[in-house]
Amino acid sequence: MTAQHGFTLDAVEWAAWLETVDPATLTPEQIEVLKESTPTALTSPYYLLLVHDVAALRERSRLFNRVMYAPRGLARADRELSTVAVSRINGCVYCASVHSRLYAQLTHRPETMQKIFDEGIETELNERERAIVDYAAKLTRDPEGATTADLVPLRQIGLSDQEILDLTHAVAMFAWANRLLQTLGEVVRPAA
Repeated sequence: MTAQHGFTLDAVEWAAWLETVDPATLTPEQIEVLKESTPTALTSPYYLLLVHDVAALRERSRLFNRVMYAPRGLARADRELSTVAVSRINGCVYCASVHSRLYAQLTHRPETMQKIFDEGIETELNERERAIVDYAAKLTRDPEGATTADLVPLRQIGLSDQEILDLTHAVAMFAWANRLLQTLGEVVRPAA
């Protein structure tokens, strides 16, 4: 299901440009922070690179997990949708692949992600998706130009202040996460 510009719902891999920590040499503290981060961190080149700085990875993972997996506020699928929009704009194929698959699992609508990959974020979407994607795009492309007028479509689809704050956190975090991932390595497509 490869799409334009390399965006895909298929799983892709990532290779670090800097040396990663050999899993066989992980310290107990490194193992602990990797386990706190995500279930796949012990085998992920990205996390095995970031674990060189245990304190920074711990803070990064706590923030990421709180923003993306909070038990209240904005629906998880909406968070995933916003991060795909940010990643599509920023050209982060890896993040878009991961989070488009999560969105598809949560909503059972992979066709929405495929349309975003094939046609861009301007593709036709339902009212809720359109409001979320437009807000994510505005904050990604022109954060200083954002105004209270950008909140109107979000309020029209029924988002509360807490949900708008959650959405803003997800968008802002992925603007940073995309850049970190893109400047430390590259996407690798698995062999067919």
